[in-house]
Amino acid sequence: MYPEETGPLSQRLLRDSHVEQVNDWTKTASVRRARMIAYLVTFIMALLLYLVFSAGSGTLWLWSPSELLAGFLLSLLTAAVAGKVLCRGKDYRMANPVRLLILPVYIIGPFFIEVTRANLDVAYRVITGKIRPGIIRVPSGMKTDFGAFLLANSITLTPGTITVDISEETNDLFVHNINVPAGWETRDTVEARELFGLANIPAWIRRIAE
Repeated sequence: MYPEETGPLSQRLLRDSHVEQVNDWTKTASVRRARMIAYLVTFIMALLLYLVFSAGSGTLWLWSPSELLAGFLLSLLTAAVAGKVLCRGKDYRMANPVRLLILPVYIIGPFFIEVTRANLDVAYRVITGKIRPGIIRVPSGMKTDFGAFLLANSITLTPGTITVDISEETNDLFVHNINVPAGWETRDTVEARELFGLANIPAWIRRIAE
């Protein structure tokens, strides 16, 4: 009876031990993969920044061989030192080159248009005195912290509006507006799209950050 009672128990223990080993190997592989991705992302971003700031320094396209070598070595060092810091969130969507290309298009396109429009609007209200300041709650509608951050800063950099606070639970923004349209004071929230007159800024930010 003793071997028959302990046999299944031993098999179960061996099976549990094997499962634990597989889980440990999986976790270790996942950690190594995350570290490698963080290292590569930081290296590529550091190298791109170096190439941008050192462009025009040589005869090999826009760089000299010594500049390229220095940029490569410094980027390796930066990735080794700062990889864990810059990629703490393990969210590498901004490493997508398409998103990086959309960002400058957004800045020089729809965002610049909105800033120009807002400048003219603020100038008009300063001259005429037609202001109706107030603070409104704006659901960001963003799924990522970076998306909410980008929207909040886009609002702040647009004349006439300033993001004064962000809800950590919902990513809702509290925005001070130089001129709150009539009727908004009775609403609990105002959609982010309504803060911009010409371009759909929230939609552009979603393309970049989400």
